[in-house]
Amino acid sequence: MDDDEDRAHGHDGTPPSPIPALNFQSLKVISALGRGAKGVVFLIKDEERDENLALKVISKALIEKKGKAFNNEGSEYRRVSFEQRVLRRLRHPLFPRLRGVLNTDKLVGYAIDYCPGRDLSTLRKRQTERMFSDDVIRFYAAELVLALEYLHSLGIVYRDLKPENIMIQQNGHIMIVDFDLSTKLSPKTPQSRPPKNPVSKSVSLKNKKKSFSPFNCFCNSGISPDYSVSTSPCIDNTAHTDSDSSEKSNSFVGTEEYVAPEIVSGNGHDFAVDWWSLGVVLYEMLYGVTPFRGINRKETFYRILTKQPELTGEATPLRDLIRRLLEKNPTERIDVEGIKGHDFFAGVEWDTVLQISRPPYLPDHEDECRVEDEIDVESVIRGIFEGGEIENENENENSNNNNNNEDEKYKNVANNIWVQGLNPKPCEDDNFRNF
Repeated sequence: MDDDEDRAHGHDGTPPSPIPALNFQSLKVISALGRGAKGVVFLIKDEERDENLALKVISKALIEKKGKAFNNEGSEYRRVSFEQRVLRRLRHPLFPRLRGVLNTDKLVGYAIDYCPGRDLSTLRKRQTERMFSDDVIRFYAAELVLALEYLHSLGIVYRDLKPENIMIQQNGHIMIVDFDLSTKLSPKTPQSRPPKNPVSKSVSLKNKKKSFSPFNCFCNSGISPDYSVSTSPCIDNTAHTDSDSSEKSNSFVGTEEYVAPEIVSGNGHDFAVDWWSLGVVLYEMLYGVTPFRGINRKETFYRILTKQPELTGEATPLRDLIRRLLEKNPTERIDVEGIKGHDFFAGVEWDTVLQISRPPYLPDHEDECRVEDEIDVESVIRGIFEGGEIENENENENSNNNNNNEDEKYKNVANNIWVQGLNPKPCEDDNFRNF
C-alpha cells in the first residue's frame, strides 16, 4: 500500500476525511482495555467531541529498541504507519474508522471506534459451557467471512485473526481490529466481490428482509450477558483455493495457535492463511479450545503441521466446514466462494447479513465512563513494556541502581490499573522457527 493509495479515495469511492490530531489535554483516560506485542489500548473520552474512543498507544523507545534487535530501526515505524494507512482506507461497517492520531515526544498512537461489547473471547468465556451454539457461530462466522472477503478485495492479508481481535460493537455486530501484522498483496478478485457501498452501521429496520431465516431465531436470547469473565490469559462442494496467485509473503507473524501450516513451514503464504485462522476460530467457538495447542510453541507448531483436528461429535455442516478450512495444503483449502456456498450457510442471504437488527448479543455499556483513578498513559506503557531497559542500556552500574527504583514505580502503576485476561502475545520473527 503506497502513498498514492493512501491519498486516493476509499474503497467505496468517497474521499478520505481529514484525520484530527489528538492531545492528552482534551482526552480523559478511563481504563486500560487490552494489550498486544507492542501497544496498550485505552478507553478514552474525547471531551472536545464528547465521545468515547479506543486509543492504541505505543512507546517510541520500544519501537526503536525492537528495530535495533532486528537490525532494522525503520521496520517497526513502518508497521505503525502501515496500520494507520490501512485504517484510513477501510470503508466498511465491520471495520473501525481512524478517529485521530497521537504523536508526542515519547508516544505514538491512534484512536478508533470503541466497542463496548469487548472481544469474542471474553464473550465466549461468559457462557455457561464456555462455547457457542451452532446458530450463534453461524452469525459471527458469516460476518467474519464478509469482513475477510472485503479485506482481500483490497489486497490486505490480515494474518492475525483470533477472538481477541474480534470486537463486539454497540449494535451487536463484530468489528475486526489490530492490523499491525497485516500485509499487502495484489488484490484478490473473486467472482463475488463485496459491495462497493457496504450498508451503514445504523441500518434502518425497514431494510431487513424477513426471508433471512437462519438468523431470525436470535432475538438477543442466544448469549448469556453474565459478566463474570475468567482472568486467565488465553494464550459435493469442491474446495477451491485462494493460493493460485503467484504473489506470496514469507514473513513469520501471527499468534501461534492460529497460524497456518504454510507460515510455520516458511514456504510462503497468501490470502489462504486467513481462512485457516477462521477455521481455528470456529473450532474454538464450538469446543471452547483451539485445535492444535501444545504444551509449548514447538509442540503447537508440530501439531499444526502434522495433526488433524479432533472434530468430536456427530457429523454436522459446521464440523465439515471447519475440516475444510483446516486443510493443511493451502491449494486445497476451501476459499470464499466455497465457504459462502457451504451447507453450513444454507439459506443465508449474504447481502442482508449486516442488516440483522438483533444479533445474538447486545452489550450494555452503562458503566464504561466511570473513572476510578487517574491513569498516566506513559507510566503504564513504560511499566508494561520497557521495565527501564531502554533507559538503562547505556548507563553505568550506579545509574542503573538509581533508575531501578524509578522502574519499579512504573511497574507498580501498570500492575495497579491492569486488566487480566488480555490478548495472547503474537509471535514475531524472533525465534519463530526454533523447533
